[in-house]
Amino acid sequence: MKTPFFLRALALATASMATSAAMAQTTPIKFQLDWRFEGPAALFLTPAAKGYFKDAKLDVTIDAGNGSGGTVTRVASGAYDMGFADTAALMEFHANNADAPNKPVAVMMVYNDTPASVMALKKSGIKTPADLSGKKLGAPVFDAGRRAFPIFAKANAVNGVQWIAMDPPLRETMLARGDVDAITGFTFTSLLNLEARGVKAEDVVVLPYPAYGVKLYGNAIIASPKLIKENPAAVKAFLVAFAKGMKDVIGNPASAVADVKARDGIINADLETRRLQLAIDTAINSANARAEGFGQVNGPRMALMASQVSDAFNTKTRINPDAVWNPSFLPSKAELNVLPKK
Repeated sequence: MKTPFFLRALALATASMATSAAMAQTTPIKFQLDWRFEGPAALFLTPAAKGYFKDAKLDVTIDAGNGSGGTVTRVASGAYDMGFADTAALMEFHANNADAPNKPVAVMMVYNDTPASVMALKKSGIKTPADLSGKKLGAPVFDAGRRAFPIFAKANAVNGVQWIAMDPPLRETMLARGDVDAITGFTFTSLLNLEARGVKAEDVVVLPYPAYGVKLYGNAIIASPKLIKENPAAVKAFLVAFAKGMKDVIGNPASAVADVKARDGIINADLETRRLQLAIDTAINSANARAEGFGQVNGPRMALMASQVSDAFNTKTRINPDAVWNPSFLPSKAELNVLPKK
C-alpha cells in the first residue's frame, strides 16, 4: 500500500523544518589567525578538520593573518568574531583606543610564554644580552619582539641599539647576509627560516625573552564583546572544542600538520612539524604553563605585563589588565588538562 501523497509531502516538510531548525542552531564563527598557514596553525585547523567545532554546533571558518595587530583590529571592526593574537598587541589596542565600542578581550591563553627572542649568528660574537649594546638589530616594525624589546633591554641593561626595518620575508635573509647583527622574532619562526636559508641551528645564538627576565604572556584567543554578549554559549563551546583539539595536536604534531597542508599544499610538512613542536615546547608546554594551568593566567603577572607594555609601547592610557582578560568562558579543569607531563 502506497503512502498517500499528502502524508509524503507532510513528512518531507517536517524533515525540511527539522533540518532548518538544526541549521539555525549552528553558530557561524569567523576566526582570524595571527599569521600564515604554518605549523602552529594546526592548533585551530586540527579541531576544525576533526569536526570538533561542528560537533559543538559551530560553523567555524579560519583565515590566515599577517600579524597580531591586524587580527586585533579586524576583530574590533566586526569583520571577525574571534582570533588569535599577541596579548601585548591586544593591550596596546585597548590603551590607545579607549573610546572604541568593540574592544576584543582575551578568553584563553595559549602561548603562556612569549615566543619572542633575539637571534644572532655565533660568528658575530654575541653570546649574551649585554653583547647587544651598540649593535644593529633588524625586524619588521610590527614584530612582537621588536615592540617589546624595551622591556628586554631594561631587564638586561642593553642600550645604544640601532634598528633596521624590513618586510618579514627579508628578516632572516638580512641576518644570514650580515646586514644586521641580530634580529627579533618568534623563535619557532625565525630559527627555522634561518635554516631554510642555509644557516645551521648550531650556528645561531638564541636569547629567549622568558629566559632573560621578560615574563610576558604570548598569544591568546580573543573574542569580540558583541559575540560574548549575544552568544556566550558559542564562546564557551569554541574553547571546549579547541582544548579537545589541542590534546590531539600535542599528542601527534605530524598528523596535525597534515591538516595545515590540506589548507596550504605548498608547505614543507617536515619543516612545519618541527616548527609546531618547537612552539609547543617553548610557548605552550612551558614551566609557567604547567604551573598556572593551560589556558589560564596569573593575576599579578598579567598586571606586571600591563604596566610593562604601557611603558614600552608608550600607550595613550595605562592598560587595565582586568579589561583585556575574561576567564569566565574557560572549559573545566579536566577539559583543560591537555599538557603532557615533563
